Amino acid sequence: MVNDHFERGSEEESLLIGSEWDQMSRHNGHNENGEDLAELRSHRTDRSTEAVLDRSMPFGGEGPQYRVYKRRWFGLMQLVLLNVIVSWDWLSFSAVSTTSAEYFNVSESAINWLSTGFLFAFCVVSPAVIWILNKGGPKPAIITASLLILVGNWIRYAGTRATNGHFGVVMFGQIIIGLAQPFVLSAPTRFSDLWFTDRGRTSATAIASLANPFGGALGQLIDPFWATKASEIPNMVLYIAIISSIASIPSFFISAKPPTPPSASAAQQKVPLKQTVMIMIRSVEFWLIFIPFSIYVGLFNAISSLLNQILEPHGYTETEAGICGALLIVIGLLTSALTSPLTDKYKAYLLSIKLCTPLIALCYLLFIFAPSAPSISFAYIIASLLGAFSFSLVPIALEWLVEVTYPVSPEMGSTVCWTGGQLVGAVVILVMDALKASRGAVPPLNMKRALVFQAVLALVVVPLPLCLGLFGRDARNRRLMADKGVSGGDVG
Repeated sequence: MVNDHFERGSEEESLLIGSEWDQMSRHNGHNENGEDLAELRSHRTDRSTEAVLDRSMPFGGEGPQYRVYKRRWFGLMQLVLLNVIVSWDWLSFSAVSTTSAEYFNVSESAINWLSTGFLFAFCVVSPAVIWILNKGGPKPAIITASLLILVGNWIRYAGTRATNGHFGVVMFGQIIIGLAQPFVLSAPTRFSDLWFTDRGRTSATAIASLANPFGGALGQLIDPFWATKASEIPNMVLYIAIISSIASIPSFFISAKPPTPPSASAAQQKVPLKQTVMIMIRSVEFWLIFIPFSIYVGLFNAISSLLNQILEPHGYTETEAGICGALLIVIGLLTSALTSPLTDKYKAYLLSIKLCTPLIALCYLLFIFAPSAPSISFAYIIASLLGAFSFSLVPIALEWLVEVTYPVSPEMGSTVCWTGGQLVGAVVILVMDALKASRGAVPPLNMKRALVFQAVLALVVVPLPLCLGLFGRDARNRRLMADKGVSGGDVG
């Protein structure tokens, strides 16, 4: 957690006072008299340098007024809660895939569709997510997610309580929850940009983004204990629905935006949405991040969804697979808790990305041999390392993408990257399921071919992020430079 002491932007860095921040929001960059605030700001800076440097100037005066507010933690914690819940909902049935298949009288491949449909739902609603985050900010997105989570969970419970379980109703509820996920998973970069300074943005993004897989870890660990037999599936879904409902209620009470911006970059008017699309398409750095990010998120989603089916043919139980899934995520969270504040302090985005990428690919390569190892310990170790490197990479990559594409609004890059990850994840789950061995194989239904496919995909994209900053490309941290009053050049 980043201390308030490190979150306070220096007053010398301010370009807009609090009243102008509100006027920009209401009048598209102009004050009530129709004057361009950016131009007025420039004139004021030229004629009032001494006033800008005067720390004793009262709040609301001519000088800079950048500050952070304690209420940002309430909004951040609500974003964390919703990300935990939505991911727990996603993996509710994957963690007990064999038991769920028995209860609904369907195949495990059908149970896989509960995860796959969830991921496809993310892709469908992504354009609406970008628009809402861009025009309304994080609060409308968070409220939308809360409503969808509430409705989806109770529809799922109704489906499981129906006589013999109604799989179609459960799938419908699962898809509704899937529509909620992008609203909270894409919001952290927008939220941290709106409420935090450069000394805390990466940590804030990490806390909110990585809460999502933490919810998956809870599902992997807890669900097998709640559903030890098929008849207990409805109760498991009920418990999750109650927790989801309680977690959704505070969303309606968070603040929409701070009274004054936390930094110069937050005060800067962002590029309009239409221009943003063209900027992202032309940005080489965006593609060098987007492609490996989508692949690695997709692979992580796939291995999280199929972990029980990967290990079970080799004699491991659902509980052991759940522990492996929990280690994958919990160790990753603990590692990210160390790496994110360090990145906030030293701004070593590129170095971190170039270190983590090949190590992630190596872990997927080694995991090919984990299920057939003499002991489950090998799977535990590789899963822990995979989680550590993956979770370290996610917030750093997202924040660096915001830095290098500034002044593009943060939600664009994060939403597109997460959408790519969900789409790849859904496709990889289907491919890995198709590559599953036959019942006559040794061992029956093993997924070695699927793991080889996964490793090859992870290795193929390694060179892309290693090219960042090479060949004369401008890979400077433009948002950070804006906070310090330095021109960052054009994006492209």
